[in-house]
Amino acid sequence: MHIHLDLLGGISGDMFIGAMLDCFPERIEKLPDLMKAAGFADLVDLQCKETNDGVLRGTLFKVVAGTDAESHDHRHYCDIKEKISGSALDSSTKKIALGIFQLIAAAEAKIHGNDIDKVAFHEVGAWDSIADIVCAASLISGSDVSSWSVSRLPIGKGQVNTAHGQLPVPAPATSLMLEGFEFFDDGIEGERITPTGAAILKYLDPAPGIPGGAFLNRSGFGFGGKKFPGISNVLRLLVFDTDQTVGWDSDQVLQLEFEVDDQTAEELAVALEQIRALKGVIDVVQFAVFSKKGRQSTSIRVLSIPKIEQTLIEHCFTVTSTLGVRRQLTTRSLLRRSQLVVRHGGKDYRVKVAMRPGGLTAKVEMDDLSPDTAVRHLIEESALKQFRESND
Repeated sequence: MHIHLDLLGGISGDMFIGAMLDCFPERIEKLPDLMKAAGFADLVDLQCKETNDGVLRGTLFKVVAGTDAESHDHRHYCDIKEKISGSALDSSTKKIALGIFQLIAAAEAKIHGNDIDKVAFHEVGAWDSIADIVCAASLISGSDVSSWSVSRLPIGKGQVNTAHGQLPVPAPATSLMLEGFEFFDDGIEGERITPTGAAILKYLDPAPGIPGGAFLNRSGFGFGGKKFPGISNVLRLLVFDTDQTVGWDSDQVLQLEFEVDDQTAEELAVALEQIRALKGVIDVVQFAVFSKKGRQSTSIRVLSIPKIEQTLIEHCFTVTSTLGVRRQLTTRSLLRRSQLVVRHGGKDYRVKVAMRPGGLTAKVEMDDLSPDTAVRHLIEESALKQFRESND
């Protein structure tokens, strides 16, 4: 399953949960038990109702602090971490909720120059906001989604009231978490992405486009509480089924291409190693070509995750002499694979097992094998046997 997030109005924790529940209404009845497991049953009330703004129909979700909730709305990150870790939530929901909070805490720590465990949450530290993140984490955990993508993000404008006073939109912590995402300005005033919404996006790490081989199954809308002129304040979810019968997976990668004809082989080799070392780069290849004036040149092709596009292009311009870079998003097909460790002759060997249409194949990592090339087939056969036994 693949889910595309379309930020028509923006995204907040409530909007994300509302959109997920609009697509998967069967999950609504599980939320009270979720709050009991989290220890929030007497601290918050969950409200979920169908909403129509005259243009679109969707789900409005809201967490309201209960009558037994403490009055103060700020808590330290370390206290929230302890509360979630010690709860009866399932391990996957705990991991996701803690991951989302860690992203917010890291952003706040960097902005205020504090140690992360000393970060005090204000708006996000209220019980209703904590429950918001736990609900979102549970829906992510139980959704069986294999990949996520997102539209461009509306940047908003103006100021927002916070415990630190008025801050520009998007708020500093929100901006920090959304570095690398593509924004656009539709001219509409107001906060469009909350810190919780930004942390959810950051955690999901969505691609900018929908992968090939995806078929639309359903859609849903999660409403925000604010009203914006001329648009419905909704987050739209598009839920796609991915074809799992073909035996391989698909995703989108960024492909950059350029030529170099005025850089020495030694300099270019160093430059390409620097590009290859950049986090998010998948592969770098080069091949000889003849370009203008009959010059022998080198053509470069770089594959990377789409999210690092701007950083990668800047790096290419910095370390090579090229004056232009061609770019495109392309869909690739990926064989499903596993990496095993085989013990042979007192030494560990890493072996990659690939699930090809014609059957399983195994390949020992050459760095581990050399100079023991004579034992290659024994190790690969051992890896295939180990893989089959573990998957029976």
